Amino acid sequence: KLHSDLDKGVGTVKYTLSGDGAGTVFTIDETTGDIHAIRSLDREEKPFYTLRAQAVDVDTKKPLEPESEFIIKVQDINDNEPRFLDGPYVASVPEMSPVGAYVLQVKATDADDPTYGNSARVVYSILQGQPYFSIDPKTGVIRTALPNMDREVKEQYQVLIQAKDMGGQLGGLAGTTTVNITLTDVNDNPPRFPKSIFHLKVPESSHVGSAIGRIRAVDPDFGKNAEIEYNIVPGDGGNLFDITTDENTQEGVIKLKKPLDFETKKAYTFKVEASNLHLDHRFHSVGPFKDTATVKINVLDMDEPPVFSKPIYTMEVYEDTPVGTIIGAVTAQDLDAGSSSVRYFIDWKNDVDNYFTIDATEGTIATNELLDRESTAQYNFSIIASKVSNPLLTSKVNVIINVLDVNEFPPEISVPYETSVCENAKPGQVIQIITAADKDLSPAGQRFSFKLSSEASNKPNFTVHDYRNNTAGIETRRNGYSRRQQELYFLPIVIEDSSYPVQSSTNTLTIRVCRCDSDGTIQSCNVEAIFLPVGLSTGALIAILLCIVILLVIVVLYVALRRQKKKDTLMTSKEDIRDNVIHYDDEGGGEEDTQAFDIGALRNPKVIEDNKTRRDIKPDTLRFPRHRPPAEDNTDIRDFINQRLKENDADPSAPPYDSLATYAYEGNGSVAESLSSIDSLTTEADQDYDYLSDWGPRFKILADMFGEESYNPDKVT
Repeated sequence: KLHSDLDKGVGTVKYTLSGDGAGTVFTIDETTGDIHAIRSLDREEKPFYTLRAQAVDVDTKKPLEPESEFIIKVQDINDNEPRFLDGPYVASVPEMSPVGAYVLQVKATDADDPTYGNSARVVYSILQGQPYFSIDPKTGVIRTALPNMDREVKEQYQVLIQAKDMGGQLGGLAGTTTVNITLTDVNDNPPRFPKSIFHLKVPESSHVGSAIGRIRAVDPDFGKNAEIEYNIVPGDGGNLFDITTDENTQEGVIKLKKPLDFETKKAYTFKVEASNLHLDHRFHSVGPFKDTATVKINVLDMDEPPVFSKPIYTMEVYEDTPVGTIIGAVTAQDLDAGSSSVRYFIDWKNDVDNYFTIDATEGTIATNELLDRESTAQYNFSIIASKVSNPLLTSKVNVIINVLDVNEFPPEISVPYETSVCENAKPGQVIQIITAADKDLSPAGQRFSFKLSSEASNKPNFTVHDYRNNTAGIETRRNGYSRRQQELYFLPIVIEDSSYPVQSSTNTLTIRVCRCDSDGTIQSCNVEAIFLPVGLSTGALIAILLCIVILLVIVVLYVALRRQKKKDTLMTSKEDIRDNVIHYDDEGGGEEDTQAFDIGALRNPKVIEDNKTRRDIKPDTLRFPRHRPPAEDNTDIRDFINQRLKENDADPSAPPYDSLATYAYEGNGSVAESLSSIDSLTTEADQDYDYLSDWGPRFKILADMFGEESYNPDKVT
């Protein structure tokens, strides 16, 4: 109820309401201010409402007081039962678990206000599932209530759980859920045979490795706890059989390890043990987790094929044995009780079988053709035996016939040898090792002997040394061999075997004489090399060849020099136009006049010395050069000299004494520079002017003038 102090009860005040649920959930009387709920409230839907109220003047519509806010809280009542939001539940627990083993925890939710009263306080209880399980009333934890619950007795349990509010008191609301509990398997049961003796009947014709029967032990456990392993206990007859486990059915499959024979033994008895593969140590005290049963096997008699006395027959026969000769026999028997007769025949597969025949009744084998060991040394074929009473029952055996050798072939040299001997071989030197071969099948201990034939034993060239191990050595008997005298030697060798009768053959060994070095290494075996002198080694031949080559080179050089000298002509007076040191016979100042003229001005300016003092030249002993006689019409040189004499005579500065003059100085630009021989350290006769021929055609005349020439004293100026 709302009321304003300004409300005098005369109807001048109007009350208004706004906020959550105003007009839909709550309404107000405008005159009295009473607030009413116009529909039912649910605390779980909305626990409180916030509203605003105000008093307004009816006439002026103006607020008489400020707007006020208030909260309406919904008070809870127990109108919601507990609910299991995760139910129904599924749980499992191992069988044989102790009391109090944890199984599962359940939880119920109550939508009522847990802070107001007991509406939301839940208590758990079991309505169905006792006395096997229990539940904690506060936490909802389910545990086992009985010990040793056996899965093999009961595997599935359905437990009904109740959750009640109000602390479980009367008037409280309740909710339920179902918990399905499964007992999981543990290996708490050993395998057990349903009977102690198993009887099996097996035909004696059963094949090795085939399954002849099954036995089964029962294990109430499940999965891997029920896996069983079967073993045969060592004892009577157990070594003929084997047992394995069928993984799908857990049965023991008995298989045959060896063939059965009714006539030998008609029954077998042995024990089989069944045990678990996966044991649980918690249950060892219960007892051994295995069981034993007896298996009795009765062998059934069957109509069987004949049986040969041996698994394989080996016979021997000499080659060239007459046709029809018996070489052996095979034997087969019918071991059945009826003991039928047996017939024999050869299993024809190829033409090889035609070499032999067999007696159908006796089983004797004879030759049908002549045998040759060198063609076929061994024969291998099959013989079939069948019962007369039942020809379809047959058995087969292999027969091997070895053909023995008769000594009919002589031994021969095994391979063709290429034998050689050095010219410088010494006596007793082994030049070849030979071996022999025999087409006959040599028995153990047979030996070959080697020797020279009678006509060769008298010759002093080679001999044969028998080493008595089927080999022999060819040895030299001479000190050196000559290819010029004889290039090839033919040595006849007789080879005998040790069989009977003795066979021998004469084999010719060809020996070639070769040239070798001092170490015995073969250098040449060709015929064209025979003409070389006897006794010359390779080094000597090479030295001779080198000497010949050197002599040829010397001859060629000598001829070339002679040809070059012939090309050089002798210098004539006509060609002698070169500048030279000229000796005048006129009298001058004499040899003592050393200050008359400085000849340094006549020299090459490059070699002018700083000392400008007069330097006269003391005449040397005159060495006349060798000149060849000048030609009769050589007037050019005479005119040249006369002209130079006149020029010097007319020169007022020319000194009145003997001096040297250089006439052919070309200046600084000359390629050949000065041609003067003043600076030469040797005399004219010792000079070598051959280099002038290398200066080109411009110096050809000078080269001819200063070439090799003979001295003529009559032509000296």
